[in-house]
Amino acid sequence: MKILDLFGKKDASSELSKTLPYRIMTEFSPYRLYANRKSSVLLMLKLKNLTTEPVLGSVVIELPKALSLDSTGLSAAKELRLGTIAPGEERESKVEIHGDAGTDKGEYTLSITAFIHYRDYGHVLNAVKKKTVLEVS
Repeated sequence: MKILDLFGKKDASSELSKTLPYRIMTEFSPYRLYANRKSSVLLMLKLKNLTTEPVLGSVVIELPKALSLDSTGLSAAKELRLGTIAPGEERESKVEIHGDAGTDKGEYTLSITAFIHYRDYGHVLNAVKKKTVLEVS
C-alpha cells in the first residue's frame, strides 16, 4: 500500500469494511396486503450512506414464496443497482409487491440486503441485512 501513498491515493476498503455502511428504512403503502385475492403494496425503501467515502451501492430484495415482485407471481427476488452514493446521501427506491389468490393471512418476512461494491457490481466490500414484516389480512 506504500505505492498508493506515493501517488496520494488512500486505501478506503479497510475502513469501509469495518463500519456499518448503510441505514435502511422501509415503509409500506398501504400498510397491509389483502389475503386470497390479487392486490399489491408499494415498498418504499430509503438507503443512507453512513460512511465518509462515496460508495457504489446495490440492494437485493427477497420475498417469501407466497409473494411476488410482478403481477404474474414469478419473480421473488430483485436487485436494484443504485450507482455511486455520496457520503451522507440518501437514495429512495419504490418496489411493488404483489399477492394473489394463494396468499393466505399472516405475517410475511421480507429480506433486504444492501451491498457496498468495489470497482464494479461483481466485487463486494460490505453488506447490511434487514428483515421487515408485511402483514396480510
